[in-house]
Amino acid sequence: MPYLQHAAVSRRVAVQAGAVGLLGLGVNHLTPLRAMAKSGSQAAAFPEKARSVIYIFLSGGLSQIDSFDMKPDAPSEVRGDFDPIATKTPGLQICEHLPQLAARSDKWAVLRSLAHKQPEHSAGHLLMLTGRSILPAGFSTAQPKATDWPSIAAVANAVTAPRNNLPPAVVLPETLIHRTGRVIPGQFAGEMGAHRNPMFLELCRFNSTAYGAYPTYAFNHQQLHGTVKLDDFKFQAPNLSLPNEMSPERFRGRLKLVESLSRQRQALEAAAESEGFDRHRQRAVSLLADPTTQKAFEVAHVDPKLQDRYGRNTFGWSLLIARQLVEAGVNLVQVNLGNNESWDTHGNQFNHLKNFLLPPTDQAVSALIDDLDERGLLDSTLIVMAGEMGRTPRLSKLSKFYQEAGRDHWGTQSVFFAGGGVKGGQMLGSTDKIGAYPATFAQSPENLGATIYHALGLPRETSWQDPSGRPHFIYHGEPIAGLM
Repeated sequence: MPYLQHAAVSRRVAVQAGAVGLLGLGVNHLTPLRAMAKSGSQAAAFPEKARSVIYIFLSGGLSQIDSFDMKPDAPSEVRGDFDPIATKTPGLQICEHLPQLAARSDKWAVLRSLAHKQPEHSAGHLLMLTGRSILPAGFSTAQPKATDWPSIAAVANAVTAPRNNLPPAVVLPETLIHRTGRVIPGQFAGEMGAHRNPMFLELCRFNSTAYGAYPTYAFNHQQLHGTVKLDDFKFQAPNLSLPNEMSPERFRGRLKLVESLSRQRQALEAAAESEGFDRHRQRAVSLLADPTTQKAFEVAHVDPKLQDRYGRNTFGWSLLIARQLVEAGVNLVQVNLGNNESWDTHGNQFNHLKNFLLPPTDQAVSALIDDLDERGLLDSTLIVMAGEMGRTPRLSKLSKFYQEAGRDHWGTQSVFFAGGGVKGGQMLGSTDKIGAYPATFAQSPENLGATIYHALGLPRETSWQDPSGRPHFIYHGEPIAGLM
């Protein structure tokens, strides 16, 4: 059965409906409310088996040498403390602290040769979240700018068809913010315009001292052990419900009343032009009449055993919600696994990877693969896991801040893929003897972006238009050959 999409409503028609304030909502909520009030719907031009992407982003930069591209024969200052273990795939070894993924290697592939030339957090975020290797003119590490390249999530939000009144693209569990409070660039629509931003689900409160999969795996980068204060920790979905005093019938009645106030059109249209429309909020409001779809945004209703499979922490809950959103009809979900650049392991690296970062990631990603597979969604859902960069081949020690060694910033990294037609059990590309540079099959952020767009079923000629009507094509590279 085809997916359904509400009939589109233009800005002019929406504004003609008049005083939406009668509902206690803003002008930017009007489009979905009108669509929801319509008695009919039309079939969207979407395939019977929709194609989706879950982009897991490891903010801070996972060490490739201590995860998916180990160098056991390298000198000790390169190979580090961890040992490789065999996977289900003959000849493929990964870190000993990823045993669950090792047991499922027939369902995933790893690319060991993606590299770029911007091993700095803000610049690396922009490159890996937008699929572009060159920084835009005027780029600033201090803040996002309207001239930044659009993120992959923003492009998906703009050019893929919404399904079931859901936004095409969602980012969770929080906006990426530096511990200083600075918002990291690369996450937004940039030159496309803020109205094309993906929907950001702020599911947990910003915490400048806790890192990782809290509450159960919370840590502080400068401490080897010890507890992190999480008195104000909450992980909860946004409130998408109607006010208690407003029944669905009364809600629809208000819509009809609002529609009758067309004489206010000119004033409201002028206000709309200055205020702008927030599409992801529009569609979120349309969930008010669909309790079943609302459940995709939270985990409180989920079987406790399933929560235990994913892990009762921000990593597990986030990937569980990502699966629910894909199943409900969201096309792309970006999951930020790690606030405050949690994977930035300059020091105390092996303790933090072993005890706080790799175990919840291993558990949650393995659970996601199994859950999608059991629901018949793995073949149509591409899972990508990457960070903004990798880590230096040689260990270093910043004694002023850390008790133990770590690795600094580096442009080469390993990228994990599963589902979406990926041929499992593969090692694509290779690096030199110390994991510094690609030795074979070098790939770029452009190839990664093209792979995601291809997995979404977007043809090469797909573009978006700026206000002057000029097209901007979304492909800037080729999908990674041999992956699917």
